[in-house]
Amino acid sequence: MEEFRRSYSRLCKESGAEPQESVLQRLHELPRGRLDLATQSLTVDTCRALGKLLQSEALLTELVLSDCMLSEEGATLLLQGLCTNTVLRFLDLKGNNLRAAGAKALGRLLRQNKSIQSLTLEWNNLGTWEDAFATFCRALAGNSTLQQLDLRNNQVSHKGAEELALVLKSHPSLQQLDLRWNNIGLLGGRALANCLPSNRTLWRLELAGNSVPSDILRAVEQAMDHNQDREATLRENRARTRVLSKEVRHLQEEKSKQFLDLMETIDKQREEMARSSRTTAARVGQLQEALNERHSAINALKAKLQMAEAALALSEQKAQDLGELLATAKQEQQSLVQKQAKERRLEQQEAVERESKLLRDLSAANEKNLLLRNQVDELERKVKSQQDQLFLTRQELTNTSAELKMRAMQAEERLELEKKRSRQSLEDSEQLRFKEVEHMTRHLEESERAMQERVQRLEAVRLSLEEELSRAKAAVLSERGQAEGELIKAKNQVRLEEQRLAHLEEKLRLLAQARDEAHGACLQQRQTAAEAQARASQLGLQAEGLRRRLEELQQELSNKDQEKVAEVTRVRVELQEQNGRLQAELTAQEALKEKVAALERQLKVIASDHREALLDRESEISSLREKLRLKEAEVARIRDEEAQRASFLQNAVLAYVQGSPLRALSPQK
Repeated sequence: MEEFRRSYSRLCKESGAEPQESVLQRLHELPRGRLDLATQSLTVDTCRALGKLLQSEALLTELVLSDCMLSEEGATLLLQGLCTNTVLRFLDLKGNNLRAAGAKALGRLLRQNKSIQSLTLEWNNLGTWEDAFATFCRALAGNSTLQQLDLRNNQVSHKGAEELALVLKSHPSLQQLDLRWNNIGLLGGRALANCLPSNRTLWRLELAGNSVPSDILRAVEQAMDHNQDREATLRENRARTRVLSKEVRHLQEEKSKQFLDLMETIDKQREEMARSSRTTAARVGQLQEALNERHSAINALKAKLQMAEAALALSEQKAQDLGELLATAKQEQQSLVQKQAKERRLEQQEAVERESKLLRDLSAANEKNLLLRNQVDELERKVKSQQDQLFLTRQELTNTSAELKMRAMQAEERLELEKKRSRQSLEDSEQLRFKEVEHMTRHLEESERAMQERVQRLEAVRLSLEEELSRAKAAVLSERGQAEGELIKAKNQVRLEEQRLAHLEEKLRLLAQARDEAHGACLQQRQTAAEAQARASQLGLQAEGLRRRLEELQQELSNKDQEKVAEVTRVRVELQEQNGRLQAELTAQEALKEKVAALERQLKVIASDHREALLDRESEISSLREKLRLKEAEVARIRDEEAQRASFLQNAVLAYVQGSPLRALSPQK
């Protein structure tokens, strides 16, 4: 709302006027959706600025301008701005002394604005000018959104009441009208009472303080009560019709969804059955071809296996001999490696012992050197007291130090010589080891080459034997072709019988699936029928309530008949109309019941059809099972005969092979 406040200040300054502080204060404290300027004296400039702002304001739904002492020009500017507003719902113009110009501006507002639902005009003078008030009433007749109108203390005369009565005869939306404390009188009250029978929306009309007779007030009150009852029954009937229409739509949608789902499932099952039949046929063909290929490959492999077993035995024996030779060579190599390692460890131990001995000699010499240094120190201390003996002792010291240096140099030279010897011995041992390893590798390579040559010779022998065996096999195969042709024919017959059997099994499985699906669909139809029966019972309860309501209305009608005959006739006509609507609703409900009964009959017919189809399918399944049993017996007999033929053929082939020269060439196992 801060933007609204700034816009108000800007428009006031543009028009050359200062914004009112009281209005700015109210705009600062403005709650959301409501503008309350009650008891504020609004100037013309403020009204002009507010009218411009309210033309496009999209947040205000309630505007209170009571007791603002609006002038004719200010009220006109404000109402002119509200003509294009589409959000405002409540307008309060109480106590502003609106007159002819205000009534005309209000007429324009009611003709153009389609959003205001409540209009409060208490404590004004709209009824003083009859022409202006007639214009206001004509504009009110053209408005279809206003629901509440407050015209208290507006000096409305009996002519103004007659104009309002003309408006109320056909107004589609006005529900509350307050005309208290005006000058309506007997004529105005009678005009208003006469217009009420044709009005179906007005349920509150206040006429106190207008010098209207009590019988007219009672008639108005009775008409208002009647309209209230009618409005309540209409609301209740609308709610019930909405509920019934929703349930009917829901039932229709559920039925259509179930039907569509059933059709989709049937189509999917058909597609899956066709696809599975195609795939199974292709798969059976592939499996049969693979089986034939494997049979031929197995026969070829059996022949090759018998020929290769002899060669395998020879090659295994040769491999064992070569493995033994290789194991002995490895053992010899390991023993040589262990011997060399032991010799190297012994040489390293000797070198370590020599180094330790030399280190001990060096430490002893160092200790002697330390002792001599201590003696030199003592002698130096004694030199002070014995200068005469110093020279002699110095000579001795120099001699001893020279000797020690010579000994140390000799010890170091000996240590270097020992190190050189140990290194030379290590190098010699490494060279010997390398030579021995090279000798062993050459020996192993020569043995491997000899073994490879033997293997090549054995391979040549094996190839020659295989050539002889292939020649013998060609001779055998030429004689074996006829027997294999007969065997292939028998296998083809068996394969055809197996394909028929698989086709019958697949058909039996599909029939069982169809039976299960039909049983499931029948169960679903039964569930939907139970739900429809429950809903039909609910509709029957609602119809019973409507009947009770009809009986209550008839009782009320009989009570009112005792009070006044004229009133009874009018009310009876209205009740007959309402009874007709209720009967129409009852007929609609009975039509719904008939539809539900028709659906139940359809469900029964479908269930009976399903049962008959299931019985037919079961009879077909039993006949197919009998045929399948006969086919299985026939297939078993054919298999036994083919097995006997195959065994006879195999015995003949084995006898032929055992008597052929191939047996003489095969080695003994």
